Amino acid sequence: MTDWVAISAAIGSATGQPFQYESHSSVGGGCINQTCSLRGRDGRDFFVKLNAADKHEMFAAESTGLEAIAATGTVRVPQPVTHGLCGAQSFLVLEYLDLQPRGNAAQLGERLAAMHRCTSLPLPCREGVGGRVDILHSGASTPILAFPDETTSQSIKPASGQVAGYLQGGRNEDAASCFGFPHDNFLGTTPQLNGWTDGWLTFWRERRLGYQLRLAAQNGHGGNLQKLGERLMDALPAFFEGYAPQPSLLHGDLWGGNHGYLADGASVIFDPAVYYGDRECDLAMTELFGGYGADFYAAYRANWPLDAGYAVRKELYNLYHILNHANLFGGGYVRQAEQSMHALLAGV
Repeated sequence: MTDWVAISAAIGSATGQPFQYESHSSVGGGCINQTCSLRGRDGRDFFVKLNAADKHEMFAAESTGLEAIAATGTVRVPQPVTHGLCGAQSFLVLEYLDLQPRGNAAQLGERLAAMHRCTSLPLPCREGVGGRVDILHSGASTPILAFPDETTSQSIKPASGQVAGYLQGGRNEDAASCFGFPHDNFLGTTPQLNGWTDGWLTFWRERRLGYQLRLAAQNGHGGNLQKLGERLMDALPAFFEGYAPQPSLLHGDLWGGNHGYLADGASVIFDPAVYYGDRECDLAMTELFGGYGADFYAAYRANWPLDAGYAVRKELYNLYHILNHANLFGGGYVRQAEQSMHALLAGV
């Protein structure tokens, strides 16, 4: 039984404004967490995710990821409010946004390209978006990034000083070319390893494909999958000849179900698994299950064209997600991973 009174008290503490529970209703979407909209007696609404107490680390990582994206001042995200433990449950409270399935897809492509140009935090990065960024204090302890050029009245709260320092994780100018993130997070419920790595090929081999293949072996998926995986790991340099990506802040899990639009068409992304990596990873994920239209891709490419090798590397990058699905759900995803590896190996 969810203790809504305790969660309401946490919201009041986080916002500095008392919040009294009035009602909640279930919200569909996703298969990992229970999701609800929570209404207070003062008419304020929040979006709440619930899971078992041992999943609190997952919510903490998601909150930090949203803070990281918000700090760039590029793509809109639901603002994290608070997270914690309540009896046998963990919870994450976010700003409530009434999202629609359709909107300004070109704006999303443009702003994703701007986010990908961000290689360090917490400074705002607005390349490719235009307009100025005003710092408003509005009586809060943390500044608010307000975009006066927006068609919608919105404010995005960047990482606080404490969180921003955590996001930096001691990263200095000498480490600006590294890939990873200050802490590990999650892809679904699978731990995602993000230790700083100097060199994209090494990062992708060790932190992404290699890790998923080791998990697959532990989950009983050996034999042909592992043999193909070994061959592909040996062949990885061939996919990066003449290509050296810069670290970009990535959403990390940008499938079609992790974006939406406000009533005025403004784009929003959520449920991130952030890290600094090759921007092609995010673009590849948008193609894996569909959900992104031609306007999105045209706008992205107009703001930052893609390398010709993307057509092949996107299959390599999506293999990471296919393997993760194989580890989470088994079944046909194992065969899909094998087929993908066969196709990749045939091209080298």
